[in-house]
Amino acid sequence: MKRILYNLIHERPILAVIATLAIFNTAPGAFLHPATAVWALLPFIWLFAVMIWGASAVVHHAEALADRLGEPYGTLILTLSVVVIEVALIGSVMLSGDGGPTLARDTMFAVLMIVLNGLVGLALLLGALRHGEQSYNFAGASAFLTVLVPLAVFGLTLPAYTISSPDDSFSTGQALFFSVVTLALYGVFLSIQTVRHRGFFTEAEEPPLPSPASHAHYATWAHAFLLLATLLPIVLLSKKLAGFVDHGINAMNLPGALGGVVIATIVLASEGMSAVRAALANRLQRAVNLCLGAALSTIGLTVPAVLVIALTTGQEVVLGLGPQMQVMLALTLIVCVQTFGTRRTNVLHGAVHLVLFLAYLMLVLEP
Repeated sequence: MKRILYNLIHERPILAVIATLAIFNTAPGAFLHPATAVWALLPFIWLFAVMIWGASAVVHHAEALADRLGEPYGTLILTLSVVVIEVALIGSVMLSGDGGPTLARDTMFAVLMIVLNGLVGLALLLGALRHGEQSYNFAGASAFLTVLVPLAVFGLTLPAYTISSPDDSFSTGQALFFSVVTLALYGVFLSIQTVRHRGFFTEAEEPPLPSPASHAHYATWAHAFLLLATLLPIVLLSKKLAGFVDHGINAMNLPGALGGVVIATIVLASEGMSAVRAALANRLQRAVNLCLGAALSTIGLTVPAVLVIALTTGQEVVLGLGPQMQVMLALTLIVCVQTFGTRRTNVLHGAVHLVLFLAYLMLVLEP
């Protein structure tokens, strides 16, 4: 009995997420749609805090699986779990008809900017401040970027220049082609990461600090079950949160792209925490696997999912970025190639990425 109570106390975030989901699914309409902006802020803060807390539980169980299964499987499990949240959130909003034609694009681009600039910059900066220069496996980072650069251009830049459709989107034939090509190339990458060249994605050299204590407290299957049990209600709560974000943006006349930033922040909370903790523990390769893996999975899985939903439902989906954001995407990819082409990182690399992230936020608020 004491053991059961201890486990329940230890898994408080899961219980909080499930309880919040039950409350928001059964609450009256006046609670979910308050008359004043002040009262609308309270359930938003509640949702935001609970989902971040739940994300910490996802991180814990993902790190436990990483301890048990080793790299790169541990980071791959967390990365794919996060992409499931992203695809489910965007898909649910699209299928409900609540999202605009640029929702998917804004959310995916926000994920890329937060991961490649915000999280990479924060991880590199904090890791360098604690450990000086840090090393990673050059072959693994190069493999990520070799696939990420063309797929990012295919998914978010090329649609703005095609002439087969009247807006910044793919025609039916183009959508089918790029969906198949994107999934196939991502599948080839996964085979490289998990089978043929697993060594590319492990530590290039032993870190000078000892490994942290194991996060595994249960059987492997139990950690996998608890990870999924936390992710599922977070996915369902994400739809509720998206409604509050959309309502707040319209009420305060804020740029629509800001909604993508807020949603992406929730989606990436668990991965971001894990990446920063890995860098602080001088496990930069794990941080690289998480950050570049999240960016690649977003393009490799979310873009085809969005295109398939658009084709089957007949909804308009605009993927092509505007001129300012195309510049930011190109600059980000160039800087990433430079950062992960040096084999060792320092404070300067982190600072540059953080400046790019702040520039992105500035352009979101004032295009």
